[in-house]
Amino acid sequence: MSKKMEISFRKANLNDQIVLEQLREEAFFPVFASFRKILGDEIYELAQKREDNKQSELLSSMFSSESEWDLYVVEVQNEIVGFVSIKINQETTVGEIGLNAVKPSHSGKGIGTKMYDFANAEMKAAGMRVATVATGGDESHAPARRAYEKSGFDVQIPSVWYCRTL
Repeated sequence: MSKKMEISFRKANLNDQIVLEQLREEAFFPVFASFRKILGDEIYELAQKREDNKQSELLSSMFSSESEWDLYVVEVQNEIVGFVSIKINQETTVGEIGLNAVKPSHSGKGIGTKMYDFANAEMKAAGMRVATVATGGDESHAPARRAYEKSGFDVQIPSVWYCRTL
């Protein structure tokens, strides 16, 4: 890239809902395909597909004024290229990065790292002492893991989810 990419962040509003849903669907397509490949069709259909489908409802719920999540849009030259949700817990002083995505056509350009740096700064400004984020350990989540690590996430608890047919 010859010129510096200007990234901006703003609170999402209802006018963003359709674009963010399309972006979520596009960004998570390879993730859900990876889950299906790992689990096989039968287990995926029975044990995982419902959860994957709920993601759309989760994103939609974040537009509600009663949502516990703050949802931010990431823009480059007035184009929405990502989103990130943040939850603040004043009681525990633990903040959480929730559902987030970068448009696949913009992945690998440092947008995810800047997005997480922004989220971390928002949580710190709100008085959070710890930031958390959860992600998958499969290959489709490798770019997200790299971006989280570049943004300073350096402590993790590995987890494995086992499945079998009965």
